Amino acid sequence: MKEHQGANAFHSECQTAVTIGTFDGVHAGHQKIIERLVNTAKANNLESAILTFFPHPRMVLQKESGLKLINTIAERKQMLESTGVDHLIVHPFTHQFSRLSALEFVRDILVNKLKAKKVIIGYDHRFGRNRTADINNLKDFGEQFGFEVEEISKQEVEAVAVSSTKIRNALYEGRVEKANNYLQHPFTLTGTVVKGRGLGKEFNFPTANLEIKEDYKLIPKNGVYVVRSQIDGKYFFGMMNIGTNPTVGGEDQTVETYFFDLEQDLYDKKLQIELLVRIRDEKKFDSVESLKIAMKQDQAFSRQYIRDNYAE
Repeated sequence: MKEHQGANAFHSECQTAVTIGTFDGVHAGHQKIIERLVNTAKANNLESAILTFFPHPRMVLQKESGLKLINTIAERKQMLESTGVDHLIVHPFTHQFSRLSALEFVRDILVNKLKAKKVIIGYDHRFGRNRTADINNLKDFGEQFGFEVEEISKQEVEAVAVSSTKIRNALYEGRVEKANNYLQHPFTLTGTVVKGRGLGKEFNFPTANLEIKEDYKLIPKNGVYVVRSQIDGKYFFGMMNIGTNPTVGGEDQTVETYFFDLEQDLYDKKLQIELLVRIRDEKKFDSVESLKIAMKQDQAFSRQYIRDNYAE
């Protein structure tokens, strides 16, 4: 898959089959649309292209919405890498871009830049300035500029639209297994390991403190989770605490992971950590000793869960 930073950076001798969307989560519904795109492109001797946008349009046009995304843009790219798509065009979404008329968008972006011969799009897709144009307008443009429009049915579109919202809601509720089921892959948090307060080491539970720089990234409900991460080519399991560590007087939210059977300095290492199941809420214990007991119970639960679900 070739990545292009904006439609202006796209250069190909081949004509394309294009689909358009934010694809946050790259979940099961998205994967069906992308599979259809790839198959359509192959059947018509075209190259497949996804046109996506960053930032998310709502983050630009409705800043007060507080929208958080399932994926960072880097995570989204990584997941689309495995779909068989030929081209990923990440177009910068700006106020100026949002002011393009429907004609300008179709003519200048889809036809002149992306060489679209097939456009696969939802029945309710709207585009152009103030989102005034619909799929019927797109079909008219298709006749004018020589491309076909393949319509994604209401049922397929609703499966996609609802799933992104359902995934976000499930994560906010801490129901990570439900979110993973919608996604068809584990939800991940990606960041760099930085120095924390060092309290985990004092409890014999040394943790990797994950710094996530993208403030638009959705962080699931505070609590303790069973997780795994691929470190230097090998999977390690562990348990993650998302929260403020109230028992020891913490205030700021942190994301800390204690990896089992791993003795390695992880400082400054970039990790992608998969959340597998939630164990419990974060709570304020009466004493540090009570916290240690709970952490040992969390570890026992985690190891049993790993044996039951990931035993080789």
